[in-house]
Amino acid sequence: MSTERRSDLRRERVRRGYVGRLVAVVGGLAVAAAVLTGVGVTQGPRVTGVEFDAEAAVDSNGSRLIVTTNQTLEEVTSEQVTVTPAVDFTVDTSGRAVGVRFPLPLYDDTTYTVRIEGMRSAGGGPDLDVEEELTTPALEPLVLQRSEGEDEIVRTAVDGSARSVVFAAEMIEDFRETASHLVASTWDEQTQSALVVTDLEGGNPRSLSLPGSGTVTALQSADRGNLVGYVYTDADVGTTGAIENALYTVPLSRPDAEPTLIERPGGESRVVDWRFVPGTDSILMLTFDGALTLVNSDGTEVALGNAQTIAGIAPGSTTAYVERTDGFVAIDLTTAQEVPLDQPADLADLQRVSVTPLPTGGHVEVRSLVEDFTVFSTDAYLVDGDDVRSVFAVDPGDALLHTCVSPSARYAAFLVAPDLVDNPYDAYRLPLPTTLTTRIVELDTGDLVGDLPGFDISWCQQGPPL
Repeated sequence: MSTERRSDLRRERVRRGYVGRLVAVVGGLAVAAAVLTGVGVTQGPRVTGVEFDAEAAVDSNGSRLIVTTNQTLEEVTSEQVTVTPAVDFTVDTSGRAVGVRFPLPLYDDTTYTVRIEGMRSAGGGPDLDVEEELTTPALEPLVLQRSEGEDEIVRTAVDGSARSVVFAAEMIEDFRETASHLVASTWDEQTQSALVVTDLEGGNPRSLSLPGSGTVTALQSADRGNLVGYVYTDADVGTTGAIENALYTVPLSRPDAEPTLIERPGGESRVVDWRFVPGTDSILMLTFDGALTLVNSDGTEVALGNAQTIAGIAPGSTTAYVERTDGFVAIDLTTAQEVPLDQPADLADLQRVSVTPLPTGGHVEVRSLVEDFTVFSTDAYLVDGDDVRSVFAVDPGDALLHTCVSPSARYAAFLVAPDLVDNPYDAYRLPLPTTLTTRIVELDTGDLVGDLPGFDISWCQQGPPL
């Protein structure tokens, strides 16, 4: 046999050996893949991660529980999910994850059980049932306490059992809390306002630029974006060119940002009352001519007729409660449609004082028994359709100055001036009775759960009316 022939035979044997080994490897991989697929189908999906921000859940709308598995899932429906205690929720499925979204804030200091049944891999196999316990923290609102020395913004428990000073300064008029900042309106001996911004613990203070030297009122914060707004008036108001009751906004995230003037093109822009629309950058404003206007973030505006006051917009809602000359109405700001607030028959003999909308529907009404211009009693009622229930009564001689509700509507805060006749007003630019107490009531039960010295609790969209 020739040398050339022997070389050809050797190359052929090597080729056949390589092909055989390749076939064996591919076959082995195929078997392994089949085995693994079979194992996956046999075992079904497994949970690999759970995400939930408990602190955000009690303060903000739209918090989510996200359960992630090791396999792509079939769509999970709301019928497969149970939340105890019962709350509203929506469900979405994306790849290997299932999200349970809560459109409204959850109750504080509460354990929720979320059960998802019948989670199934897109490739089939056995179902997976998941149960998670979510425990929310107790609320720690802020209140403002004025004194003869420094005024203090204090963080406290709802029942008043804890107290820590977050920020102190001479003559604090008002304050607001955003997602990551605290902003306080202060007043100096020359009756000039200043806006001081800190972090949530009162550190790293800095001053915001104002349009000039004057006064700041109606301080408010948006529920997103660390945006605040206020009404500003020059100290020399009445002179030519002076600014009067102008509405400005400013982002706290930009230290050197200049305030932005919010105007009605071609119309009266001096502001009597205003609100941020929750979940948006839009503003509802009531001007000196009685015009109610929705000003959108792009500068467009929607005229909503005339009004006397803006009662409020519930957190997480786009429905504004407004007082017109013939009574209160609820306006859907997305459509401009409105419906009058019914007069509950049980309250027909009482004078309606204020209305505070709730994110869960319904509202809190303050009503007084008035005869010959004398107030004999004042009570707060929870009103939801035909269901009317008393939740708070004001002692004779005391005055109820302001009402607002917690983000989840679990609590209402009632600002009371005790013994009003013997409770002199202070000497601030925005004067209030010297002694004030914020009484916290659980709306489900009507129980008084806290009595906090001070006012301006951080749940409120704005401070007490003057």
